[in-house]
Amino acid sequence: MVVKPRVREYMCLTAHPEGCKENVRKQIEYVTGKGMMKDGPKKVLVIGASTGYGLASRITAAFGCGADTLGIMFERPSNGRKTATAGWYNTAAFETFASQNGYYAKSLNGDAFSKEMKEKAIQVIKEDLGKVDMVIYSLAAPRRTMEDGTTYSSVLKTTGETFTNKSLDLRTNKLSEKTVETATEEEVEATVKVMGGEDWNDWIHALVEADAIEDHAVTIAYSYIGPELTYPIYYGGTIGQAKQHLYKTADVITEEMKAKDIKGFVSVNKALVTQSSAAIPIVPLYISIMYKVMKEMGNHEGCIEQIYRMFHERLLEDPTIVDAQGLIRVDDYELSEEVQDRIKESWETVNEDNLEELADIDGYWDDFYQMFGFRIDGVDYEEDLDVVVPIPSIEE
Repeated sequence: MVVKPRVREYMCLTAHPEGCKENVRKQIEYVTGKGMMKDGPKKVLVIGASTGYGLASRITAAFGCGADTLGIMFERPSNGRKTATAGWYNTAAFETFASQNGYYAKSLNGDAFSKEMKEKAIQVIKEDLGKVDMVIYSLAAPRRTMEDGTTYSSVLKTTGETFTNKSLDLRTNKLSEKTVETATEEEVEATVKVMGGEDWNDWIHALVEADAIEDHAVTIAYSYIGPELTYPIYYGGTIGQAKQHLYKTADVITEEMKAKDIKGFVSVNKALVTQSSAAIPIVPLYISIMYKVMKEMGNHEGCIEQIYRMFHERLLEDPTIVDAQGLIRVDDYELSEEVQDRIKESWETVNEDNLEELADIDGYWDDFYQMFGFRIDGVDYEEDLDVVVPIPSIEE
């Protein structure tokens, strides 16, 4: 099959196996070029390991610290007629490269929220690794089904008044105005259930109860705060409520696991193009302007640069470098006064005539397509490929 991108609204329905493999290889190349970190973790569980910050974390743990990794994901393999998801191809590539370099890498495919997946992961840890010394929680899911069958779905809404602002229509690359509605109490609660820290805490408790996590282990979850411009839909919205719960959970884990000296952290990362951010009003325009500013200033980072810096300069070098809330901040470049002043100036003046001058639309779309393995240098996109790519550790 010759694989081409098929984009419908804000999603790409296809993924390129060789493009995904090359994308993973380039991230590995970045990490290995930095050299091996001292005193890094050696046995790492990554929950949400197949794309974005989770994948970058797995790559950094393995190729930057020499760690064996177990990854949890929820991805779709190819049936021969359709491509697999990008996360499936990413994981297949990661396992292949890890094995070639002598690192243990195994993956489990299924619902990370479920009790069954926790039990399966613990079984693999105890059989293969003994205990893990780091747990990374990078789960991004739209819904969560509880043991009693109740399903909660997250929403992206405000928790105050409705919010209207400029937005970029990605289907046309034109400016428009979007309104974000106010959430009900039930919607806020559901979003916290899905995106808060409850499941993260459940994972740590399950690992401790099974004696599958080391004393003095570290666990970290990821978050985003953003600038005041996006506060109504992020920091002050339903997602913000969920993230506040996540922050409190880090403290809860640290307190409840004091006897084992297991510490919980939250790393606040910068805004990047993701499969979910493309569908959020206002955010694509903000990201496009931010990319323009930060690339011009020379301090733009992608997932792998962010996570490598978080590991190297924060977690391993000095985990006490946190803000007043106890959060690790690697969104510091994005939220610097100089960057934000330039973004605000562009935001206030951007219009149809100067959009391409003030916003990096091409850079936004490059990142979007690269998530799915397209627009990657060095890949032959006219090649006839077998889209059925096995993940070595998964029996289908």
